[in-house]
Amino acid sequence: MSKTGTPPQPVLAVDLDGTLLKSDMLHETFWNVASRDWSAALRTIGQLKTGKAALKRELAERASVDVAKLPYNAEVLDYIAAWRETGGQVALVTATDQSSADQIATHLGVFDAVFGSDGDRNLKGATKAEFLVERYGEQGFVYIGDHEADLVVWPHAAKAVTVNASETLRGKVARLGVEVDHIGTAERDLKPYAKALRPHQWLKNILVFIPLLLAHQLDATSLLRALTAFVAFSLTASSVYVLNDLLDLNADRAHARKCKRPFAAGTVPIGKGTVMAGGLLGIGAVLSAALGATFFFVMLSYYVMTTAYSLFFKRRAVIDVSVLAGLYTLRIVAGGVAVGVSLSMWLLAFSVFFFFALAAVKRQAELVDNIKAGKVQPEGRGYRNDDVEIISQMALGTGYVSILVLALYMNSPEVVLLYSNPPALWGICLILLFWISRIVLLTHRGEMHDDPIVFAVRDYISRLCGMMVVGFAVLGAVM
Repeated sequence: MSKTGTPPQPVLAVDLDGTLLKSDMLHETFWNVASRDWSAALRTIGQLKTGKAALKRELAERASVDVAKLPYNAEVLDYIAAWRETGGQVALVTATDQSSADQIATHLGVFDAVFGSDGDRNLKGATKAEFLVERYGEQGFVYIGDHEADLVVWPHAAKAVTVNASETLRGKVARLGVEVDHIGTAERDLKPYAKALRPHQWLKNILVFIPLLLAHQLDATSLLRALTAFVAFSLTASSVYVLNDLLDLNADRAHARKCKRPFAAGTVPIGKGTVMAGGLLGIGAVLSAALGATFFFVMLSYYVMTTAYSLFFKRRAVIDVSVLAGLYTLRIVAGGVAVGVSLSMWLLAFSVFFFFALAAVKRQAELVDNIKAGKVQPEGRGYRNDDVEIISQMALGTGYVSILVLALYMNSPEVVLLYSNPPALWGICLILLFWISRIVLLTHRGEMHDDPIVFAVRDYISRLCGMMVVGFAVLGAVM
């Protein structure tokens, strides 16, 4: 009792993962370590044999998470601020490792005490309940949590506060017989999950139809096999996009646009992202196997290359652009394998140079954005700001070479066999010459989306150029 005879105000005990933070520090630290050293991340899992707290300690020591950019729950922060205004004390009590909890508490500056796991004791569930009772006494604290593991904590609290709890969890808390407050509601919004798949990027997989179209092989069986290849590539690519986002959390949160991606923003839990990556890959593998062993091998090569890109190559100057060009070209190779069409060296040469140009434009756009934002160096890339002129030259040079390859192809015997009016195809060269020059110029001005394919779909002039290319191709084939 206080000197006035009134009972002291309970301490507000706040959980971290899923409560104050719209993420989980175990997953944050694992993917942070994996982004820099995949083998080290896998080795830390061995710490589970000595307990989950040991795993958290190992990851926390190896990780370098930018706590200032983590997705905090604004409503919980408001609740804490209101509590402090009444003179109440606030403690962060979390199963996250003590070192990570200390960093977060220092950044926020709203806690009077911080208690986390210590490498031996995992401060969760019954262990957390026992700790709080020992520290503050029965009903000596108000506890804010979000998980069913907190059901053993709330009965000992003066008040239970749930965060984004489902109706099921709310019902269980109500039956505990304690006073309850609710912060937020459990949202069943699938849009962030769909966004995490990046369906707009599936446009790139239309390249699997190129061999079929160029060979004029438009029978139902070929179309069905090409469509299956498209779906397999899209699902496998989405698996890689999810993996890439998990590995790029720090870099994405430091980016003006990418910070809104679902995992970086906390709108999709990182744990569910891990499951998504595996599930999408599994379905893509089944569809690939249905198209035969050769196609499966091509798809496996694509996955290995994209994973290597996410883990290593994207942080290496020039080789990152080369790998991206190879991945685009591999889609065309997969399309040829799926429908049984032999690919000409002309097509492969054009693809390598053309997609190298687009990949260079992507890097140029990132550097221009970085310069405009006043940043010294891009996050997670192997470039410096003063490389931007070289990158733009690379984009223009390889783009023009791709058009030269196309022009040489139009004088080849293959064109005479496939097209009745080859001179009409020269219009395609003129359109591409204009389009490549324009996107490099727009990128230089800072008007380019960080992905030129997405930009082309949204840009009406690019769409007009695309229709004109199709028109010249039709003229060459039928007239």
